[in-house]
This record gives sequence, C-alpha cells and structure tokens, in this order.
Amino acid sequence: MSIWSRIADALSALTLGEGLSSVFEKLRTPPERTVGFTIAVIALGAKMAKADGHVTRDEVTAFREVFHIPAQEEDQAARVFNLARQDVAGFDIYAARIAKMFERDSHVIYDLMEGLFHIALADGVYHPNEDDFLHEVSNIMGLSEAQFRQLRARFVEGAHKDPYDVLGVTPSTPLSEIRTAWRALVCDTHPDRLAARGLPAEAVRMAEKRLIDVNAAWDEIAGQKVH
Repeated sequence: MSIWSRIADALSALTLGEGLSSVFEKLRTPPERTVGFTIAVIALGAKMAKADGHVTRDEVTAFREVFHIPAQEEDQAARVFNLARQDVAGFDIYAARIAKMFERDSHVIYDLMEGLFHIALADGVYHPNEDDFLHEVSNIMGLSEAQFRQLRARFVEGAHKDPYDVLGVTPSTPLSEIRTAWRALVCDTHPDRLAARGLPAEAVRMAEKRLIDVNAAWDEIAGQKVH
C-alpha cells in the first residue's frame, strides 16, 4: 500500500465534521509517523501558501519536489491540500499538534521546517508574511532562534549565512569540537538516519542540500582556523 493510500485511509477514518488537525493524534507511532509527517508538511504548506495571499503553480510544483506523487495518487494528495486550505483551524493548531507528535524527536521538526522553507521559496520570492508564518511555526515547534536563523540563511538568497550557525557552534568553540559537531551533522544526514525518523523516501532528498551547506561551513571555518 502506497503512502498516499495510507493517507487516504487515515483521512477516511475521520468522523464527519472533524477538522484535519484531529488526525495527527492517531499517527504518532511507526509506520503511521511517516503518514503523519507527510500530512504535516502538506497541511502546513497549504496554510503557508495563503500567507502571501495566493497559491502559485510553483508552490504546487514544490510539493511534487518534496514528495514524488504518482499520477494515480494525485487525487489523494490534492484532497489533503484542499482540506488543509479549507479547514477553519488556524495554522497554530496544526503546528501544536505536530509538535506534540514529534516532541521527542527535534530532528524531525527540523526536517519538516526544511520542507516548508523549500515550498516558501518555490516561487522565487520570500514574502514577509511567509517569514512571519515560518518564524511562528518554528517557535511553536520549539526550535531556537539560532536554528531558525540557520534555516533562513540556508534557503533565503541574500540572508546572512554564518558558518558557525550552520554547525551550531560559536567562533570561540575549539576546532576539535567544531570538527566533532560537523561530523555529527554529516552522520545525522545519512539517508538511513532520516528514514528512521519517519520521513518518507521522497523527502529524504531535502537532506542533500543540508549536507552541502554543512560541508561548506566546515571548509570555511577550518580554512579560517588554519590560516
């Protein structure tokens, strides 16, 4: 059974009149966490798509880049998107439910925020309302200000990209500890680790950009420290 069929099953279990956010309580353990993660990105992405006042074709295409949607499953994916867009529940309700679902795994929250940034930048414009949306979602989900700045720096062209922020260290951190932090991040980005966190296979591709940024940050810092 495909992930989209499992999503359809999860949605069909909702009683008439319930909002989409109520499904998250039922998806907190494997393998349902993969379904929950997928619904979370699409649902919050649908809410965010309204933040700048309109939904563009590029933003819809971005969903296809984060999640490979087979032609026969497009109706199920569209159903999730439309339910989220029409649901009267605010995005803060969604974010709080998702944060509770993954409260013991901050890595998954970071993965999810990466997906949202990818969708936000799909049309080539980072709208102030999208920044406000993502910042508040990040706060609700318990990410630090440094983590949010790290994400914004990596995705938003022209944003300050401090290599120390990327690795989660400071300029005063000894090089040996920075190296340890870098290696841990590289290890954490391994596809097997991502799959173990409940990400669908299609979403693992988002980690490729993270790995490039992590390695570039280490190269920059190591070059500065050596010279």
